[in-house]
Amino acid sequence: MTQTQPLNIVFALFPGVTHLDFTGPHQILCRLPGAKLMVASLEGGEIEADGLIFAHLPRLADVEACDVLVVPGGFGTTEAMANPAFLDEIRRLAWGARYVTSVCTGSLVLGAAGLLKGKRAACHWAWRDQLSLFGAIPDPARVVRDGNVFTGGGVTAGIDFALTIAAEIAGEDVAQAIQLGVEYAPAPPFNSGRPETAPAKVLERVQRMYGSGMAERLAAAEKAGALV
Repeated sequence: MTQTQPLNIVFALFPGVTHLDFTGPHQILCRLPGAKLMVASLEGGEIEADGLIFAHLPRLADVEACDVLVVPGGFGTTEAMANPAFLDEIRRLAWGARYVTSVCTGSLVLGAAGLLKGKRAACHWAWRDQLSLFGAIPDPARVVRDGNVFTGGGVTAGIDFALTIAAEIAGEDVAQAIQLGVEYAPAPPFNSGRPETAPAKVLERVQRMYGSGMAERLAAAEKAGALV
């Protein structure tokens, strides 16, 4: 498919978002022909993300519509799932979008908004099983497509996700040209990027790190899941 019309892409942020969840895909998608990208939040203004400040954001309510909606994840996902106003804006934009997408735990937000019922979806490995609380089908793939819904796994999977949707919109040649332009040729120094391949002691360390917020997020997901 060749993209000839303007393509409006909106990234919906929330406090506590993981910045690579959206800056990675943003770097890829901004290179699509005709793409117009907007980064917005519920309140507008500033959003803090792992020590970085993203300022002068418009309010989601002021975004009339979009072709592609991207919801990133992060430790703030727990609060985002419990924010009715934020979920209302996600639903409103999703209903008119050509593609509804997420990265990392952003799929939990899509689920809480009632947008993943009966659909396969990806998520960060540590919280992937919580997708079932929203009637979704957890999928361990790095990028998952189900109809017009594209979801990426944890954090760095956002780049793979963005290249996948770039190919969908503008064709594989364009997507590959973007990949070459940013020299995306992953060659990590360790094979510990998945729980299946990470050393046991490394996996245990990360699970302990996430453990303090696991119960709180599960409770939030269960509460949100009961409403969809």
